[in-house]
Amino acid sequence: MTNSQTSADLLLELGCEDLPARYVRPLAEALGQIGAAMAARGIQVEGATRLFSTPRRIAVLVAGVADRQADQSIERTGPALAAAYKDGKPTPAALGFARACGVELDLIGEKDGKLHFSRKEKGRRTTELLPELFDEALKKMDALVPKRMRWGSGEETFVRPVQWITCLLGAKVIPLQRFGLQAGNKTFGHRFHAPKAIALKTPDGYETRLKAARVWADFESRKAEIRGQLEVEAKKLKGTARISEALLDEVTALVEWPVAIHGRMDDRFMQLPPEVIIATIELNQRYFPVYGPGGKLLPFFITVSNIQSRDVSQVVAGNERVVRPRLSDALFFYEQDLKKPLAEFVSGLDRVTFQKDLGSTGDKVRRVADLAARIAESLKDDPAVARRAATLCKADLVTRMVYEFPELQGAMGCYYALAAGEPESVARAIAEHYQPVQSGGAIPSTRVGQVVALADKLDTLAGIFAIGQKPTASKDPYALRRAALGALRICIEGPLPLDLRALLETALQAQPSGNKNAAQLSETWEFLLERLRGIVMDAGAAVEVFNAVAATGVTEPADFVARVEAVRGFLAMKQSTQLTAAHKRIRNILKQAGEGDLEVRPDHFREAQEHGLYEALTQLDEKVHAAAARRDYAGALKALSELQPPVDAFFDKVMVMAPEEELRANRVALLRRLDRLCRRVADISCLPG
Repeated sequence: MTNSQTSADLLLELGCEDLPARYVRPLAEALGQIGAAMAARGIQVEGATRLFSTPRRIAVLVAGVADRQADQSIERTGPALAAAYKDGKPTPAALGFARACGVELDLIGEKDGKLHFSRKEKGRRTTELLPELFDEALKKMDALVPKRMRWGSGEETFVRPVQWITCLLGAKVIPLQRFGLQAGNKTFGHRFHAPKAIALKTPDGYETRLKAARVWADFESRKAEIRGQLEVEAKKLKGTARISEALLDEVTALVEWPVAIHGRMDDRFMQLPPEVIIATIELNQRYFPVYGPGGKLLPFFITVSNIQSRDVSQVVAGNERVVRPRLSDALFFYEQDLKKPLAEFVSGLDRVTFQKDLGSTGDKVRRVADLAARIAESLKDDPAVARRAATLCKADLVTRMVYEFPELQGAMGCYYALAAGEPESVARAIAEHYQPVQSGGAIPSTRVGQVVALADKLDTLAGIFAIGQKPTASKDPYALRRAALGALRICIEGPLPLDLRALLETALQAQPSGNKNAAQLSETWEFLLERLRGIVMDAGAAVEVFNAVAATGVTEPADFVARVEAVRGFLAMKQSTQLTAAHKRIRNILKQAGEGDLEVRPDHFREAQEHGLYEALTQLDEKVHAAAARRDYAGALKALSELQPPVDAFFDKVMVMAPEEELRANRVALLRRLDRLCRRVADISCLPG
């Protein structure tokens, strides 16, 4: 801060009618960018930027804002001198440059053979720049909200009507004007507890004054307070609150003065599956369920009120009264669904369209059942169990409960399967076959669940690719990236020893329409390989390592990842660099030599180093292949590293491309055998070295 500048804190607040919860924090973050915008304009900011957000306000407080910009140095470069003057007279290009600079041409200088203009401008006051910065922030906020409101007689729009604007730079009010309002120094507390205006002398009392007026303005500390209150209420009930971060964030965005209270659900509702109760009270009511010892759901819920009521019992009764009919509906749906076994719902899937070119969901289920049975046979599991689980896996989509609560698909199928007497393995597979449902989510825990989930995902991938609806950079309506990642993770983490490309081909051929040729299979497989590359690189492997393994043509994801880990260990060996470099050289020689056989004739050797390399190859060939056959890839690469000394000696002494054809062919055959061994686990030539 120069001696001529002073600093003060800046407070800017927009007071609104209740904002949608999903926009509360993003809007505050957009407004908060005003601190960085000031710094970009040359306004020095000494302190931190703090954001505040509640349902009725978004605000930013920037500490230590200079009262004006630093002096600006303006420099412009114009046309070359040859273009600026002709026959000693200025050209239109030179005159235009002078006009753009706002000066006469005789005030324009020269630099590096071009016209050049420079001058110093005194920095503008922060108060002059704030309206511009405020407009920029509002545009960023508008970009976040596709549908905005217009109110009163004005034409300006915002996500909700703006009721007041507060803007202070130190003790000075900055009279920003928008939405038919002029900014002042007044804010407002809680709508019911402290509705009167609060006059602020300076920004530093903002948070304290609001808290005294029953507004907890800081989002993160309000969130922590709500979490603490939930835990206290749960302890009163001798239980533990189920606190999901998404619900906690939403509730935090819905209240200014949180007060946690608990209510009770009728005991008759406890016969419902826990997932139904949780879906009802969490998604519809924004309540928090409570678990007792042993993880059993208790007949209580905790809600967060936005007011400190004088008669809490009335608030509790109101919440209990609201949730009761929703749970009653859920109980009715559940009882109606249980009147017939799950298998009887399967026929209803033929009336549900999966995709217009790929048939009904019933058609998809039949394809998945066939593929699941084939996968089970490959794994030496019972194909009948896999087929049964796949046949029933989507039957709950036509039940009343899942129609009302789509998020319970799979879970309700599990309960209905058990009620119908289906084996537990089948029921659990139905519950798990959508997994993993999100990035990093758990894969199915049972083998049958893994088989059905894999078959379902491969059928979707094959079908959508077959009809030419593959994802684009911006659109993936069928969530094919998630399906591909899920299929790969199931194979890797299972682990399932499956040829995924062969299964994908089977799934592709089973589709009712679209392209089912080799080119389509190759395109779909490449899509899976791209996802596999992401998995491998996220685990810390270099892209060269992925390429080295991919070059072998391995199509079993679990085997692929095992090879990757072995190659990473190989790169840590000191012999790897020289052996990798030697293999690159070998590949270049063989490319030049063209195709040929692997037969090596030791009686044609002339140099001792040829004999040395041949003997080492003979000894290690069986050792490397045996280790690789039992998938001891680390052991295979360790054995391969023993070739480094004889390989180096060979290249130091022996000229492979000898003039004599017979000698040259024999040496090339020796290198072909070495090349084959170097590509047994991975293509070593792809590695850095």
